[in-house]
Amino acid sequence: MRSRIHTTVGRRRLSVGAAIATVAALMAQASVLTPPAAAHGHASAQPRLGSRDVPILGQDGIRFRDLDRNGRLTPYEDWRLSDTERARDLLSRMTLEEKAGLLVHGNLPTSGDGYDTAGTTALVGDRHVTTAITRLSKDPEKVAAANNSVQAIAEKQRLGIPVVISTDPRNGFSVVEGQTVAGSGTTAMPDAIGIAAADDPGLTRELGDIIRREYRAVGIAEALSPQADIATEPRWTRISGTFGSDPQDAARQVNAYVTGMQGGSKGLGTDGVATVTKHWVGYGAQENGYDSHYYYGRYAAFPGDDFQDHITPFKGAFAANTSGIMPTYSILKDLTYKGHELEQVGAGFNSYLLKDLLRGTYGFDGVIVSDWGITGDCPEQCRNTRPPASFIGPWGVGMPWGAESRTVLERTALTLNAGVDQIGGSDQPSYVVQAVRQELVTEKRVDEAARRVLEQKFQLGLFENPYVDEEAAGRLVGNASFQAVGDQAQADSLTLLKNDDRTLPASRGEVRDVYLYGVSADEAEARGLNVVDDPADADLALVRLADPRGGSDLTGLEFSGSEPDYQALQKAVSSGVPTVAIPELDRPLVLTDVARTADAVLANFGVSDGVLLDTVFGKRSPGGELPFELPSSQEEVEAQLGDVPDDTAHPLYERGYGLHYLPSKGR
Repeated sequence: MRSRIHTTVGRRRLSVGAAIATVAALMAQASVLTPPAAAHGHASAQPRLGSRDVPILGQDGIRFRDLDRNGRLTPYEDWRLSDTERARDLLSRMTLEEKAGLLVHGNLPTSGDGYDTAGTTALVGDRHVTTAITRLSKDPEKVAAANNSVQAIAEKQRLGIPVVISTDPRNGFSVVEGQTVAGSGTTAMPDAIGIAAADDPGLTRELGDIIRREYRAVGIAEALSPQADIATEPRWTRISGTFGSDPQDAARQVNAYVTGMQGGSKGLGTDGVATVTKHWVGYGAQENGYDSHYYYGRYAAFPGDDFQDHITPFKGAFAANTSGIMPTYSILKDLTYKGHELEQVGAGFNSYLLKDLLRGTYGFDGVIVSDWGITGDCPEQCRNTRPPASFIGPWGVGMPWGAESRTVLERTALTLNAGVDQIGGSDQPSYVVQAVRQELVTEKRVDEAARRVLEQKFQLGLFENPYVDEEAAGRLVGNASFQAVGDQAQADSLTLLKNDDRTLPASRGEVRDVYLYGVSADEAEARGLNVVDDPADADLALVRLADPRGGSDLTGLEFSGSEPDYQALQKAVSSGVPTVAIPELDRPLVLTDVARTADAVLANFGVSDGVLLDTVFGKRSPGGELPFELPSSQEEVEAQLGDVPDDTAHPLYERGYGLHYLPSKGR
């Protein structure tokens, strides 16, 4: 017996007033999440202390870490004081070289199951770098142990300043160089675009809370996420990290994500993870969809004069008190906004975007962290490099768009003076010191940025205990309870676009033999199915489809017909077996031919084979609705305005489209 089916077409759009009301409601609801122990203030009870070498001071029955080892309580060691008081005291004790170390966001050197000890010691000990990204992808216990080793090195330094360890997203299914980290034991959940398809801010907060707990369990205290960019240019290759094309929907999702990650809506607390919301602003409007990690993709363009929509999702982050903001690499091509002609430099060098708009209009007072490599060099070989070649080469990493002719020192001064507090990807704070000594940057500006960085370290509680329990990390990260939520989110994101003759959900009474492409045979056999090599021998065919990355510039969204997965689909269709196409929508693919030939189209945004099969056979139901429209042809994609949401002339499926069926009993 088939399950009842219904259709949802056209996602509800919120007015500006309704969007504001919704964000306010989300903020109120968010307060029920695990509250921060001491957000933006001082602790009221003895916190747990963690030390390897630092002595513990006792005073009136209260304990403190003697970070400077002077045998007495120094104000910055006193957890009873406010974060601001402690930061100002510590700042007054620091040398210029130590302050400069706060103004760069380094890279932890991975080696085997951990970090290179000599390289980490040079980074933290010699160069005083106390914020760094980890790209270590190992079991949770190993990541925790490696991060503890970094804190042990930091603890030995003159002032005992702990390291804030950051990461790119590591819970989704996409693994892209310089953008995500492969999950190893972490709770698997859809990429951000799939969370948008599920369209449930409550679920988004819960997922953010899970990520928060997993990160802190392994010693990660800062997330280089979420993306508040909107997916207006269909060809753009960063869409999987966004919350879709609608600015109001994206604002709600960004608000929920930040709230879950930071531990509440009132700001960062000792149990939270500092979120760095990115990429300020307009990155989703990339000219021709090109990637601005590369010189050829350095421009975002606004032919539809819709820059304001690209700001809207960031308002959701501001409402949730996001800790950080990351400017985009991109130059906003020939943009005039509210009468101001923007300087043709990347956002990390653009004082109007950072000082006037971000700090001034929107009142942001957190840490501005540049994207990686904006002070690096991009010589001629770099400028001639295009995908699929890596943007990393013998020149290193350099995305200094609009400042290519400047020196590293000049770019360092330019970005700090424009408003950046921390230079992403830099391991060389000596340039900050040189900039001050050559009077290119004032020490007052350095102090302003350093204070912001220090306040966040205090807010995170790292001065009291930077260490984590390695065995506990292994038990918590990716536990069954967390994964049950992740699995449900995957199913909720699956979006049914076509279902001729009620192909789905498939009946186990009618389907025994299956033809699979891109789906695990082991998972199918574990469910009692027989996997066949020839679709003509099957009762049902399931074919996953990847992004074709078509055309000479790899931005094409339609299948040429030569792709192995597309050929497998056509082979199944030609055999006459009921065929389910399962495209992964990292971008809004052109599925015109797929929808014409397949019996059912079940789009995914990152899903395990187990959850997929459970949904195909009715144990779960697909809950997703498209977070962007799907174009009907590449020609219509090329004709649309890249800064305007959902702007193709005759979309194959509109944003918000989705078919649904209920789980079937007895399956």
